[in-house]
Amino acid sequence: MINILVSNDDGVTAPGIKALAEELNQIANIKVVAPDRNCSAASNSLTLTNPLRINRLDNGYIAVNGTPSDCVHLAIRELCEDEPDIVVSGINAGANMGDDTLYSGTVAAATEGRFLGLPAIAVSLVGKELKHYRTAAVYAAKIVQGLLAHPVDKDQILNVNVPDLPLEEIKGMKVTRLGSRHKAEGMIKTQDPAGRDIYWLGPPGKEQDASADTDFGTVEQGYVSITPLTVDLTAYNQLAGLENWINKL
Repeated sequence: MINILVSNDDGVTAPGIKALAEELNQIANIKVVAPDRNCSAASNSLTLTNPLRINRLDNGYIAVNGTPSDCVHLAIRELCEDEPDIVVSGINAGANMGDDTLYSGTVAAATEGRFLGLPAIAVSLVGKELKHYRTAAVYAAKIVQGLLAHPVDKDQILNVNVPDLPLEEIKGMKVTRLGSRHKAEGMIKTQDPAGRDIYWLGPPGKEQDASADTDFGTVEQGYVSITPLTVDLTAYNQLAGLENWINKL
């Protein structure tokens, strides 16, 4: 059987990681290493100034006092007896589409696996009530098997967003591009009990580009969205033009 490392950003006790691990356990040997708390929007951060500690739970999962990237790095380098064949991150409680992927700890955990040379998938459940984690888990297992049989380029991961629907209501899977949002709304200013100003992030912007070929549009139609993301952020189409004006400075 294949070996799968499972992680997330919602924390080791989140319902999504439990559903994912149970489904993948039917096709693979799994190891679950995840943050000991919710680390949503941690992005690709690593812990550099504090030691990482682990806690082995009764169900065999390992909790880490670090970020999603910490968890994957530590697991692959130190905790896995056999190197994983693939890293699967999720199932996130909520969408990771469009611009949100830059902030996502779920996507970051998958990216860390790719940085360490392994194929990787990030899986998120999209909806308001978030009841159908098994639907996302079933599709995650299908995509794992497909990715191992047909690998993508070494600098890419697959970002999967699944509508929060019963399994039989999913219309299928589509390969998509990232959509985009309008700029975020303003901060929320309140006061603490001592009367000092405090600030909370406001709601994300509404979808700006949510056409049928985007992750936003595809999930809205009832399909599973699969977006290949590149780890190389270089804007290659700008290299020549940028060099031209820099040479004139």
